[in-house]
Amino acid sequence: MSSLDHLVLATPDLAATVAEVTRLTGTRPAPGGVHLGLGTRNFLLGLGEGGYLEIIGPDPEQGEPEGPRPFGIDGLTEARLATWAVRVQDIDAAVGAAREAGHDPGEPRAMSRQTPSGEQLSWRLTLDIERGRTGLVPFLIDWGQAVHPSVNLPVVPLVGLEGVHPHPERVEPQIAAVGAKLPVKAGNRPSLAATLFGETGLVVLH
Repeated sequence: MSSLDHLVLATPDLAATVAEVTRLTGTRPAPGGVHLGLGTRNFLLGLGEGGYLEIIGPDPEQGEPEGPRPFGIDGLTEARLATWAVRVQDIDAAVGAAREAGHDPGEPRAMSRQTPSGEQLSWRLTLDIERGRTGLVPFLIDWGQAVHPSVNLPVVPLVGLEGVHPHPERVEPQIAAVGAKLPVKAGNRPSLAATLFGETGLVVLH
């Protein structure tokens, strides 16, 4: 089975959302880095067991990107838990296995960002930047030999993650095809909910 790598909290206002997550959890997320050319930057918060929360939004120090920002950021009016990622050791093999199981996660692509210390962090993932893929079916990520971003992050433990979908039976096979597990219940619109254990108790991010 694949393991949870990170949750993506997309926002139109990065500073405001970082402040809100800090208020809710009692722990301030750490600066992640800048995605040059995509017009975004991120902040990170450890979730325990090698997972982390990525808070990603427009980078005010970059100009407007040529294409849309990932995760539907340009169309957001408030922060939302847009999607999640599972970590794999061999992304090409994982994509092949998912396709055999009836789900095409997309072609792996190389990405990188500069860390606050000036190091270049590189990885491969199946995220479709142009379409800004979001939703309950996780994308795949392979960090290769890189030091994982969750190392040395402040931690707010993840207690649970669940999804809502009008037709759970439509997404459950796709989630299983990438080797992931996610409880999905029926509801009006697709959404994710993560429960964290903050300093003042349970916090739910949608």
